Amino acid sequence: MTVVDTLLRSVQRTQGSTAPGSNRVRIWTMIVACVGVTLVIASMVALNTALGDIAVATSATQSQLAWIVDCYSVVLACLLLPAGAIGDRYGRRGAFLFGLTLFGIASLASTVFTSPVELIASRGLAGAGAAFIMPATLSLLTAKYGPDERAKAVGIWAGVAGCGAVIGMLGSGTLLHFWSWRSIFWAFAIFAALIFVLACTVSSSRDEDATSLDWAGAGLIAGAVAAFVFGMLEAPARGWSHPMVCGSMAVGVGMALVFGHFELRRRHPLLDVRLFRRADFATGSATITVFFMALFGFFFVIMQYIQLVMGYSPIKTAFALSPLMAPMLTLSALSGWYLPRMGLRLVIFIGLLLIATGFFWMRVLQIDSPYWDMVWPFLVMSTGIGFCTAPSTFAIMAAVPDEKQGVASAVNDTTREVGAALGIALAGSILAARYTHVITPHLTTFPVALRGPASHSLAQALEISTSLGPQGRQLAELSQTAFLQAMDSSMLVLGVIIAVAAVLIAGWAPGRDGQQLTLVRRLLAHSGAIAEPDRPDVT
Repeated sequence: MTVVDTLLRSVQRTQGSTAPGSNRVRIWTMIVACVGVTLVIASMVALNTALGDIAVATSATQSQLAWIVDCYSVVLACLLLPAGAIGDRYGRRGAFLFGLTLFGIASLASTVFTSPVELIASRGLAGAGAAFIMPATLSLLTAKYGPDERAKAVGIWAGVAGCGAVIGMLGSGTLLHFWSWRSIFWAFAIFAALIFVLACTVSSSRDEDATSLDWAGAGLIAGAVAAFVFGMLEAPARGWSHPMVCGSMAVGVGMALVFGHFELRRRHPLLDVRLFRRADFATGSATITVFFMALFGFFFVIMQYIQLVMGYSPIKTAFALSPLMAPMLTLSALSGWYLPRMGLRLVIFIGLLLIATGFFWMRVLQIDSPYWDMVWPFLVMSTGIGFCTAPSTFAIMAAVPDEKQGVASAVNDTTREVGAALGIALAGSILAARYTHVITPHLTTFPVALRGPASHSLAQALEISTSLGPQGRQLAELSQTAFLQAMDSSMLVLGVIIAVAAVLIAGWAPGRDGQQLTLVRRLLAHSGAIAEPDRPDVT
């Protein structure tokens, strides 16, 4: 089925249809959905600003600190598809409330836990809760909005989701400015409770003709995503050639292939893998993976630059990154205007190229660069992300029947998680390897006992430099210079990957022809973004 067929089907559903409930009810549903997805995305990055305090308070090792952050993402990624299907089968509001309950309990437990292992376990439980929250927010929203207004609603949701990481850093930075790291978990628990109350006022939806849940398929895809994401997250510390990394990723790919083979033979599959043959569905999935890889790879590198090279505090770092939100929110909300005029192929191509340009431009930064030298690449990159966010999400959701919106939302969310893990793994691996390679030859004049730690990371080198006396300043300058060269390499590689992805994705993305343009215009006309076109004969 082509993208024109999809749009025609949507137009036919639109004729004479209205979304259930009043406009006030739909707006309220959107608000609840947006605050829910913000909580999930913010929780992915909020702890990054508190890792130093957590290490001191719990005596956590570097590996344990990584898993306090990453366990949330691994569990979230592997449970998204099953959780989305459960929401479709048993009720999306119920899945939303269940997820909020799990998330809140896990966050409360984290306020009293004192060992790293306990924190890792509680973060995993929070990730399980988030897996029920995230797809439910989008599927509740698309069920409430009719096809005539769905594009605008999805655009707003996607824009808010794209800004969730910055909101998380702003919130955690503010909390750490006044209170201890445990205040972050208190905030998570309080907001989960508030959203739970709000969610109780939203009407539920479900697939009225739902069949029994495909538990075997759910287990296969959960294992596949968990193994693959685990391998990627271990790559920066162990190296891409490490047996655990290669083995985990191979197991993940193998289980995904088995899942696809299994689902093709199921009468009622968890996910109809034939959807990936559709140009719109495949384009949306690939694009979300790429730009989330870019976004989280960028955050991983630039947060270290801002704090360790520019010397910003956590809260100042969060405010420094806040300009990213404006283009994302604006362009996502306006997607109903530019998408029908440009077509999905051109929108995605331009968006990804702008992201790549931002990465290339970021390579001009130096140790003494002023803040404004960093803002302009920020804005170019976030403009590209804003162009891609809503159209790619809408392409996925529009390709799937209304009764399967939970699964479609879970596919959308899973691609985000895989992309985020891939971005962190790529940026982290390149940064670590290049930094060690550059600085090691310059450490021969320093005590032997200090060379190893100083070559591991900029943070450790700067900590050592404070106790070295006259040599401390020299070590700080050498390590910052090495970090900048490593950052340049990370930005270059990510920029090249994104630019190549722009060309490849544009090669199979649905284009813009006269028939498609007319259908898209008619689909979006009722949202008020464009005028209703004259109705041609469509065969």
